[in-house]
Amino acid sequence: MEIIRAKHSGFCFGVRQAIEKTYAQLDQEHRGAIYTCGPLIHNTSVTDSLKENGVGIIHDLSETAPGDTVIIRSHGEPKSFYDQAATMDLEIVDATCPFVARIHQLVNKAFQEGRPIIIVGDRTHPEVIGINGWCNDQAFIAHSSEDARRFEESEAFLVCQTTLNEKVLQEVVSVLQEKGVDLDIQNTICNATRDRQKAADELSQKVDMMLVIGGRNSSNTRKLYEICKKNQKYTFFVENISDLPLKELQKYNRIGIAAGASTPERVIKEVISTMSENITNENNISMADIMDQIDATLRLPHAGDIVDGKVYQVTDDEVIVTMGCKKDGILMANEVSLEEGQTLKDVFHVGDEIQAKVIKTDDSDGGILLSKKRLQVNEQWNEITEAYENKTNIDVKVVKVVKGGVIAAYKEVSGFIPLSQLSNKYVETADGFIGEELTVKVTRVEQRRNRAVFSHKAVLVEERQKQIEEIWSTFQEGMTVLGTVMRFTDYGAFVDLGGIDGLLHISEISWGKLKHPDEVLHIGQEIEVMILSMNKEKGKISLGLKQTTPEPWSVINDNYSVGQVVKGKVVQLKEYGAFVELEPGLDGLVHISEVANKRVANIADELSVGQEVNAKILEIDTDRKRISLSIKEAGEIAEEEPEAEEAPAEEVPVEEATEAEEAPAEEE
Repeated sequence: MEIIRAKHSGFCFGVRQAIEKTYAQLDQEHRGAIYTCGPLIHNTSVTDSLKENGVGIIHDLSETAPGDTVIIRSHGEPKSFYDQAATMDLEIVDATCPFVARIHQLVNKAFQEGRPIIIVGDRTHPEVIGINGWCNDQAFIAHSSEDARRFEESEAFLVCQTTLNEKVLQEVVSVLQEKGVDLDIQNTICNATRDRQKAADELSQKVDMMLVIGGRNSSNTRKLYEICKKNQKYTFFVENISDLPLKELQKYNRIGIAAGASTPERVIKEVISTMSENITNENNISMADIMDQIDATLRLPHAGDIVDGKVYQVTDDEVIVTMGCKKDGILMANEVSLEEGQTLKDVFHVGDEIQAKVIKTDDSDGGILLSKKRLQVNEQWNEITEAYENKTNIDVKVVKVVKGGVIAAYKEVSGFIPLSQLSNKYVETADGFIGEELTVKVTRVEQRRNRAVFSHKAVLVEERQKQIEEIWSTFQEGMTVLGTVMRFTDYGAFVDLGGIDGLLHISEISWGKLKHPDEVLHIGQEIEVMILSMNKEKGKISLGLKQTTPEPWSVINDNYSVGQVVKGKVVQLKEYGAFVELEPGLDGLVHISEVANKRVANIADELSVGQEVNAKILEIDTDRKRISLSIKEAGEIAEEEPEAEEAPAEEVPVEEATEAEEAPAEEE
C-alpha cells in the first residue's frame, strides 16, 4: 500500500501564529485568567490541550473579570469587540490572521466611503461575522448564486471568506455581473487555502481512496472533503486515529491524505503511522512485529529505557543483572536507595526479578549501567502524569525563584510554577514563596524533556468554587445576611457575602434618593442586607439595605403627629413652596405661604437647598402619602450661617423674635 500526502496540508500561517501566541501566554505573568474568545481553532485536540493548561473559552467579554487576558482567535472579531474591550480592564492579545485583519481594513474603509459591501461566505462563520462587524453589520452576505440574485444595489465592494471554495466565489460573481452590478472585487481567499484545495483536488483524482483529516467543525476541512468527494467516492472524513476505517484500508493500494488548516501535525503523523502499522501479511502479522522479533535479541537498550531483568550475582559493590540481550546490566551501590546499615546483599538475591533504568550503554566490553534511584524518579514522573490525567492534586515545595515564576520540587522531580499560577490574586514577586509547601494541579507534563508545569492558582480556584457552591446552597431569597462593602459604582455598591459578591443597587440602599452610594456607605463597612433575588446560572445576587428598616410611611403614625415640631433639611425648591426631608424616604411640603410671617414673593430669598429648618406638621395624609408643614408656625428658621449662630439674638424668646421679624412688614 502506498500512502501519499497532499503537498499543502496541516496548519496554515494564521492558525500557527494564533497557537504560538496562546502558548506564549502560559509562560508569562498575568493578573487574571487566560481566555480565548470562542474556540481558538476548530480542532478539539488543540482546544482540549489548551483547556488542560488553563486557557478557558468565553463567548462574550461580559464573562471576564478585571485583569483577565483575552486572546482574539485567528478568525478575528467585530469592531464593537475592540471598542468594548477598550473600556474594560483587560489584557488583549490579538491573534487575528493577518489576511483576515487586512479584510477588516478594506471593509471598514469602504464602509466609511459609503459603498455597498458584499461578503461572499457563510454568514454563521465567526470570520464572516467578524468582517461584517467592521461595516456596522450592514454588508450583504452571499454564499450561493441564489443569495446573489437577491442583491438589489447597482454597485458593490466585494470581499470573501478566506477559506471559501473558489468555485463558490465564481458562481456568486457571475450572477452579480449578469445582473449588471458594478463590482470592485477583492479576492481575499487566502493563498494557503487556495493551494490546499488545489493540492487535495489533484491528489484525489490519482488515488484509490482519500482521507481528509481535521476537526468536524472546521469550515476549511469540510470544503476539502467536499472537493475530494467529487473526484473520489471513497473519501473518508477523519478527525483522529479513532475514526480510521482500518478494514477499508486493506482494499486499496494508493491512499491519499489531505488535512485542514486547523489540523496539528502530530495528528497527521499519528494517522499515517497507524495506517503503516496496520499493513499486514497473509498470516495477519504486521511487518513491524516481525522486525521487532528479529531485532529483539540483537538490540541493546538505550539510555533512559526501563528494563526488566533477573539478578545473576550480588557483591558488596554491585549487582549483575541478565536482561535477555548480549550484555549484562550492572547496578552499582550508589544507584540504589539503601537505608542506614543496609547492604546490596540485604536487598537483592540471586534469581530476583527486578526493574531498573538504563543510564549508560555502548558496544564496548563493559556492561550496561543501571539505576534504581532514577527509576524511582521515573515512577515519580508517572505519579505526576497520573495526577495530570486524573486532574488530582499533588504537594510540592517551592525551592527557587526563576524568571517568570518558581521551581517547585515533587520528591525528586522539579517543575515550574508560573508567577501567574502561584495565587488567585496578583503576585508581584515570588520571593515570599520560597520554602512554602503548596498543593498544586499539574497543567503540563513533558517527561522526555523533564518538564512539568504546576498551578497553585487552579487549586485555590477549585476550593473557592466549592466554597461558593456551599454559600449558594445556604442562601435564600428574603434572608438577611451580613456583608462587607467592597467597591462602589455609579449605580450601586458591591458587597462581599463571604466569598460571593452581591450587587446593592443605589435604589435599594435608602428609602430616600441618593446620587452616589458613598453618601451613606463607606468601603470596608459591615452592613446587614436582605437577599432580594438570586440567579445561580449567571452568578448574580441582588441585595437590599433599605428593606432591613421599616418603610417610613408604614410607621408614620408611630413617629409623627399633627402639631409636632420636627427638624428637616430642604431638598427641593419650587415656585409654590419647599420640600423638606424629615428622614430618608419621607418628605413634607412647606407651602410658600407657610414659610414666614410675611408675604414671600420668591422662596429662594428665604430658603436654600441643604438648609436645616424646624417645621410644624399641619397635616398627615396617609392615603396620598403627603405631609403639610409650616416653618412660620414652628416659631423659627434654623439658620446655617455662622453669624446667626453667634448673634446674641439666640437668647431672645421665640415670641419676641417673631414680633421683631413682623415689625418691618407692618411698616410697609
